[in-house]
Amino acid sequence: MAPVEVPLDVRGLDYEVGGRKLMVGLDLVVRSGQSVAVMGPSGSGKSSLLSLILGLTKADAGQLGVAGADMASLRGSKLSRWRQRHLGMVFQFGELLPELTPVENVALPALLSGSGRADAFLRAHRLLTDLGVRADGVATSDLSGGERQRAAVARALMAEPSLLLADEPTGALDEQARDQVAEVLFQVPRDTGCGMLLVTHDPAVAARADRVLHLAQGRLVDAPGAGDM
Repeated sequence: MAPVEVPLDVRGLDYEVGGRKLMVGLDLVVRSGQSVAVMGPSGSGKSSLLSLILGLTKADAGQLGVAGADMASLRGSKLSRWRQRHLGMVFQFGELLPELTPVENVALPALLSGSGRADAFLRAHRLLTDLGVRADGVATSDLSGGERQRAAVARALMAEPSLLLADEPTGALDEQARDQVAEVLFQVPRDTGCGMLLVTHDPAVAARADRVLHLAQGRLVDAPGAGDM
């Protein structure tokens, strides 16, 4: 799938939970091949922003464009198909199934979407090999923390998404594994042309991004000294 020029275009986003406004007229654009890191204190709404982009929760106002479609206008199976086609997600703890092999975990999204088993497993094996993860003769539960996260990245890339989302993807890793996973993640937009939006508490991880933003008082502002690439 050819890269989408602007995989994420958020305009005037408002979102309130329990009487607390997490987003107030929030704007955000992520372009093809660009990586954007969002930082902010716990409870500032970073993970909520990802949930809104995924269409798991609905904003109170504003437009949330993913690959040219407003997520608020999509419902049911149309939303699921658009999410499956254009969005990849990497979670803090990988969310892999330990009873499956790495190849089975990575191939699973393609199999659920109706892809043939042989093609899905071949692509999964290639992705794992490219990302330096043991793909044969090992259970997912036997992988190191860094390998599991790289396998989670491989799974997120199975559908060749327009936009890759990552929620504290290195938060549970030691320093060496953190650096390895961060290197893999930030190489993805350069190699595939997708956009990437990553939320993190770690300045060393955020510093790898083309653009670093802070979520404060419901709006995103450029980090001091960070330029808009």
